[in-house]
Amino acid sequence: MVPIDNGDLSRDNSVKWILENAEIDSDVPANQEPVKQKSFKKNFSISRRRNGVVPRMGRMQSGAARGLNSLRFLDRTTTGKEGDAWRSVEKRFNQNAVNGRLFREKFGTCIGMGESKEFAGELFDTLARRRKVNTENGINIDEVRGFWEDISTQSLDARLSIFFDMCDKNGDGKLSEEEVKEVLVMSASANKLSKFKQHAPTYAALIMEELDPDHMGYIEMWQLEALLRGMVGSEEGEKTLKRSQTLAKTMIPKEYRTPVSKFLCKTSEKIQENWKRIWLLTLWLCINLILFIWKFQQFKRKTAFQIMGYCVCIAKGAGETLKFNMALILLPVCRRTLTKLRETFLGSIIPFDDNINFHKIIAWGIAIATFIHTLFHTSCNFVKLTSCPQSKFMTLLGSNFDYHQPTYLNLVASIPGITGILMTVFMLFSFTLATHSFRRNVIKLPWPFHHLAGFNAFWYAHHLLFLVYILLILHGYFIYLTKEWYKKTTWMYLAVPVLAYATERTLIVYEHSYHVNIIKAVTYTGNVLALYMSKPPGFKYKSGMYLFVKCPDISTFEWHPFSITSAPDDNYLSVHIRTLGDWTTELKTRFEKVQILHSFYSYFVFLFLAFVDLKSSPLQACEPQSARSRKGSLVRMETKAYSNVEQSQSDRFPKISIKGPYGAPAQNYKKYDILLLIGLGIGATPFISILKDLLNNESESNQQVGESSSNKRGPHRAYFYWVTREQGSFDWFKGVMDDIAEYDHNELIEMHNYLTSVYEEGDARSALIAMVQSLQHAKNGVDVVSDSRIRTHFARPNWKKVFSRLAAAHPSSRIGVFYCGSPTLTKPLRRLCQEFSLNSSTRFNFHKENF
Repeated sequence: MVPIDNGDLSRDNSVKWILENAEIDSDVPANQEPVKQKSFKKNFSISRRRNGVVPRMGRMQSGAARGLNSLRFLDRTTTGKEGDAWRSVEKRFNQNAVNGRLFREKFGTCIGMGESKEFAGELFDTLARRRKVNTENGINIDEVRGFWEDISTQSLDARLSIFFDMCDKNGDGKLSEEEVKEVLVMSASANKLSKFKQHAPTYAALIMEELDPDHMGYIEMWQLEALLRGMVGSEEGEKTLKRSQTLAKTMIPKEYRTPVSKFLCKTSEKIQENWKRIWLLTLWLCINLILFIWKFQQFKRKTAFQIMGYCVCIAKGAGETLKFNMALILLPVCRRTLTKLRETFLGSIIPFDDNINFHKIIAWGIAIATFIHTLFHTSCNFVKLTSCPQSKFMTLLGSNFDYHQPTYLNLVASIPGITGILMTVFMLFSFTLATHSFRRNVIKLPWPFHHLAGFNAFWYAHHLLFLVYILLILHGYFIYLTKEWYKKTTWMYLAVPVLAYATERTLIVYEHSYHVNIIKAVTYTGNVLALYMSKPPGFKYKSGMYLFVKCPDISTFEWHPFSITSAPDDNYLSVHIRTLGDWTTELKTRFEKVQILHSFYSYFVFLFLAFVDLKSSPLQACEPQSARSRKGSLVRMETKAYSNVEQSQSDRFPKISIKGPYGAPAQNYKKYDILLLIGLGIGATPFISILKDLLNNESESNQQVGESSSNKRGPHRAYFYWVTREQGSFDWFKGVMDDIAEYDHNELIEMHNYLTSVYEEGDARSALIAMVQSLQHAKNGVDVVSDSRIRTHFARPNWKKVFSRLAAAHPSSRIGVFYCGSPTLTKPLRRLCQEFSLNSSTRFNFHKENF
């Protein structure tokens, strides 16, 4: 989300903002702004000096208290019904206990906190201190039950007390800076925040600075409680308002009041949503059915039917659909052709975005037709031909077989038989390696066969289908039951599609490929390589498109697709590559080697230049260089200007060639009123270019005086949800996030970062992380997780709430939902688009990126 610039807030103002929000009148109606009380910070120091005793804050039954009721020690999924939850704990106790005693290191596994062993160990020690249990020899089942009741209690006070006791290990009711640091380190470990863990001493000092203004050297528990309550209370009013805005959504529409009307309405909506796919699949199925029936009826009237019966009709009907689909399957993979057709009127009636899915559906049609054709020939037709009485065979089919009745082995060893067997083997091999498990290297094969899994195996195995097409033509030409050449239709089906595909492949091979210079190469956490390349003259593209990259030093023939992350107006090209296979791993390794050599070289050059500058002007070497003003222009490439030394090092990088650009679903984002961009991990790459493009267009429109806002093309607002599981992933596009916070003055883009490794809000394991995040962002405007000006949310988004808020905020709008990431989220997002398009006046159109 675009943050408010709080960089000028002082420490006093930041604490005042947090603690003022801790006191909210619980009786304020939802539609009325709550009246803030006087600054709490100004009162507690006066009270301390006057009485010598610090008053404890009363338990507030406000929105903050209700929000803090979610503070818990266990995942929501493990609590549920108390009886069921305890039975699960008891079962795990029996699995992990030794002689009926459970030890500290197994406590986390027992209570369902196995991934947070360090945190669970501290919780174990705290519960033991509270109950005065000697844990030297472990604890029994009754003591585990007592611990479980403590952490799963419905009492807010009890849970808060346990949490504070975890922080206050010596039990004196005060927290020193060292104790705060230890708890922060423990929380960072539980949430897999390595960078946060490194800066734990700094964040502990920040908490002490905010909560210990009189420099007493400690903070008290009630102050920590007030801060936690304030964090929740500041967000409660907004949540209540949003709930009231979407209250009307709970009303049942008239068309849903009967099962029949509900079914008809949902069916109508699904047809309207998927009419392109429906009519195209219907057309494909009808053509296949017509071809099957036509061939079936044709052979039913032939003399061969008197010997082989309906077996030959079914086999020939399946063969006819096989020829059609073998021709059709080439068209969805003609990328260059589809890119051009996407911009024509056909783009409005044909779902070009689903070309890969349609390619897979046709492949299934080929597999089914091949199975039926082979089965009925080998198990029925061959048997009937060889067992037919010779006189009958010679009378009816003698001329087709040169008046020689074949044996079963003769039929198998014939040209149609051999070509059919080879085709089946090649197709089975190619189709198997194209499955997800093999293509994504999910399956792990033994050493002699481990090269059969991975993208390279899939790519080269697919090229074996070239042999299949040659065999198919031979198979169709030497068939027995048809002698006239013009009735052998296999070549007729294949001629145009094969010619079109071969032409495109030939043009791609001999197409002018751009040899680009590497401006910069950066390796990030999460095995991501970012390449910043020179932009070839005449290379024009739209945001959301992708290009192909080849590294001749690794492979002369391999081209791999990657989304373009630079904007069309940028004077460079950039791609972010996740190392998932052999080729990408080798590419990253080669660039890393160059970077290591460059680092050593730069280090020695720096020492030499520093020595020269020190001799000529001692003061000049110590003066910081003046920062280049960024006012009036966006920060490009997340880099600074390059020196001559860096430019000379670019020649040492591996050679890179590119081809493209090619069309993708996201390139049509400008036709929607609102954008919802969802990226999982590296799936954010197609949308970074869109965000940059939106910022560029906004900056240009702001500079054009007198331009009417009604003439503005493109979306009015964009929501970007980036979900990742590694803290280091935010380094990939840190510059883009800072640009959004700094230059998006019209709040065109709303960015939401989600880190799934951190436990969701309300979990005790992330409570202090959230506290430090609020303090740091309020004071400096920088997020402690992403190290940018965009605040990071914890755990995963509630997608239903996201869609509900969008539907309420943008009624009667067309929202383009673009998703790139794991297939597991495709169906839920598509279902939510259909649901909210049906239940509201807002239209959600779903698009999935495919590679």
